[in-house]
Amino acid sequence: MPDNDERTPLITPAVPPNQADYGGTEDARDAMSKFVVNNVAGESGRKLPQYIAGLAASGGALAAGTFLGWTAPTDKPLTQQMEYGFPISDEAFSWIGSISNLGAAVMCFPIGYMMKLIGRKWSMLAMVLPLVLGWLLIIFAENVAMMMVGRFFLGVGGGAFCVAAPTYTAEIAQPSIRGTLGTFFQLMVTVGILFVYAVGAGVDVQMLSIICGIIPLVFGAIFFFMPESPYYYVEKGRFSEASGSLKKLRGAQYDENAEIEDLKQADAKMKAEAITIVEAFRQKATIRALCISLGLMFFQQLSGINAVIFYNSAIFASANGGEEMSSASIIVGGIQVVATLVASAVVDKVGRRILLLVSDFMMAVSTILLAVYFQLKEDDPSKVSDLNWLAVLAVCLFIAMFSIGYGPVPWLMVGELFANNVKAFASPLAGVFNWLLAFLVTKIFTNLKDAMGEAGVFWLFSGISLAGTVFVFFVVPETKGKSLNEIQLLLSGEKPTASDQVSVQEAKSDDTVPQVA
Repeated sequence: MPDNDERTPLITPAVPPNQADYGGTEDARDAMSKFVVNNVAGESGRKLPQYIAGLAASGGALAAGTFLGWTAPTDKPLTQQMEYGFPISDEAFSWIGSISNLGAAVMCFPIGYMMKLIGRKWSMLAMVLPLVLGWLLIIFAENVAMMMVGRFFLGVGGGAFCVAAPTYTAEIAQPSIRGTLGTFFQLMVTVGILFVYAVGAGVDVQMLSIICGIIPLVFGAIFFFMPESPYYYVEKGRFSEASGSLKKLRGAQYDENAEIEDLKQADAKMKAEAITIVEAFRQKATIRALCISLGLMFFQQLSGINAVIFYNSAIFASANGGEEMSSASIIVGGIQVVATLVASAVVDKVGRRILLLVSDFMMAVSTILLAVYFQLKEDDPSKVSDLNWLAVLAVCLFIAMFSIGYGPVPWLMVGELFANNVKAFASPLAGVFNWLLAFLVTKIFTNLKDAMGEAGVFWLFSGISLAGTVFVFFVVPETKGKSLNEIQLLLSGEKPTASDQVSVQEAKSDDTVPQVA
């Protein structure tokens, strides 16, 4: 997502402050040439290496998307056709589908410490191991337990990427392209889901798993050659290595000294403002930001998104889709990719609240349509014999509306609502809450369907989405165009003083590097 607090690039003066100590015209000319190199159109350096590194990091998002989408094309082959030669009940498959979310939740806090300890690059490369191990366990599974353990490991690797890849991308990119690179992660997740839907339509479960298992290996082979985040090196006081990293990311002719100083100041400020978790959650702004963030995560997951993603094949089959709807999941995946692209283009133009309101209300409409369809089917199947298209239309509308609002915006707002010195505590907390809710929804969806009927489940999801719309309208503030200081004042209920106005203006030109969760 586009970064809303992007920093004006630090401009190197024509003659550095210490230039008077030398007094030579050659030195002054040298400094002027560096100024020109670093300030063409306000920002210098090559952008292509940054795009390449950002795309390489997003290969982890592609791997995460494959494990998220894997259950949709494998449900029927595993539970009804017994492709693996051993029985898998609907209850067992609900565990197989949902347990990966527990693995992801487990990694939200450890991955932050790993990135501080061994760096962003090596933390992501280390996640190739659980991903490959997870796919191997699934490929050679001889029982349900092996599949469940494999899926748990996939969640560990994929969940870690959901924290590490956006952090790495934000830290390597210059302000002018940080927003664009920030869209790569969510986009590649949806591409991964679409990839699994498309490939899964033409191969058996084992071959699909083999193909998915190759993706993290390809990611590792490519990402191995990418540079480490320069901010990590600055954190560790390894300034020469930070310079080398910036040279690789901006080009050999780039004068990195000004940016290094910028990163040093951001790091020093972060360390000076460090507070304990107890102090953090005594602040009114932090408490309110946490309530908003957790509320958004609650309504995101309880809208039923993971149930629709994981089980859309079963939904279509239950809607009497038959063979003519065999491509429906692929269509859904394509819609998700396109809608995510649309969201990335408009989120900084129309604002967060309007996207959330439209998204949640239309998701409620979509699930109401599904509820009505299944209610009619339960009453008299003949009533819906010509309405099979309605279920597909409702699911497609649901996915599109989720992807333009409630999919990406809650994660974007988590980064905007919390002050920098509390993000290390708050961001992982929101992540754990989100993954645990995802586990809950995917695990109990089958049980709810058995207890309430398909119509009852979608009536429940529609009611929750309507409640989420009310929550956004009355509780969630608009953060578009506001600096971090303005948002903190808004959350604390304070009016800015004259000194605050000055600090706000400084903050708008002071885009500190996003911090590790």
